[in-house]
Amino acid sequence: MPNFYDVIIIGAGPCGLACAIEAHKASLRYLVVEQGSIAESIRRYPTHMRFFSTADNISIAGIPFAIAEAKANRSEALQYYRKVSEYFQLKLKLHTRVERIEPQETGFVLHTQRNEPLHCRAVIVATGYFTRPRLLQVEGENLPHVSHYYKEPFEYVHQKVVIIGGGNSAVEAALDLYRHGAQVHMLLRGNDFKPTAKYWLLPDLKRRIAEGYIQASFGCQVQRITPDAVEYRQHGQLQRLPADFVLALTGYLPDDKLLRQAGVKVDDELVPLHNEHFETNVKGLYVAGTVICGIHTEKVYIENGRLHAPVIIQHLSRQLHNELGISTQRSTH
Repeated sequence: MPNFYDVIIIGAGPCGLACAIEAHKASLRYLVVEQGSIAESIRRYPTHMRFFSTADNISIAGIPFAIAEAKANRSEALQYYRKVSEYFQLKLKLHTRVERIEPQETGFVLHTQRNEPLHCRAVIVATGYFTRPRLLQVEGENLPHVSHYYKEPFEYVHQKVVIIGGGNSAVEAALDLYRHGAQVHMLLRGNDFKPTAKYWLLPDLKRRIAEGYIQASFGCQVQRITPDAVEYRQHGQLQRLPADFVLALTGYLPDDKLLRQAGVKVDDELVPLHNEHFETNVKGLYVAGTVICGIHTEKVYIENGRLHAPVIIQHLSRQLHNELGISTQRSTH
């Protein structure tokens, strides 16, 4: 049968690439299918973003991540993951979106937007969470001057920018915009910034707020976004804040659509049912990386998500060997 694989990995982020490398080492016939580029989520990060984890802790497959600083920036990470994929000559099908996973008696068929069915015995879903913003569910959220992503500051120079959110993305964007001439006002639902924000940025931000260079309002509930303002309720009072641009940086969620359509049980917090081998209730369908933790995206990241790969591939190799007599002897590169 053409296009038949032992395993197809959906997602070419660090965790998906780690799974592919383990499959390569186990001599499995594999393919990585990615809707964007290699490490697509990282590519969409802010241009000058620097990782929270050290370079060693986001490396994969034992390949050293050699840089001058302890923590890598976005560009360095993209180069690293590209070079690792080339070193192992990973089999990648990029810019190909999987629209449906169809379980069958002998495995799965993956349907893509290219109308090219892909057949396999097992599937690993490692799609992360960055493609699905956590929506505010308010009127005006889809207006053209509203974005759930922040890339770089130059579009916003000398503009009134309202940032909704108090997590790491919001903190980084606020400081970057302030330093490039934007007028920044942050709206936070809670009474303080989230503890997950990078610890070396918070003192800087709080200092700018105290000095009046960045405005911040706490205990706010956004009610509506208009073409020139954000309306929110604070302490029971309705407020209106002028805005040329709105950055709704309120976090992201794993996309559970593929899993649910394939028959995977997903709870109210978007956590897919899985065992200690990361196999779901659908036999042969595994999850890896952040997608396993649902709305609690702070629990799994590159540093610990990369460790899912050997567990999954070892279990999958044993299953294939027991069922089909496929050799699990690991090859050397």
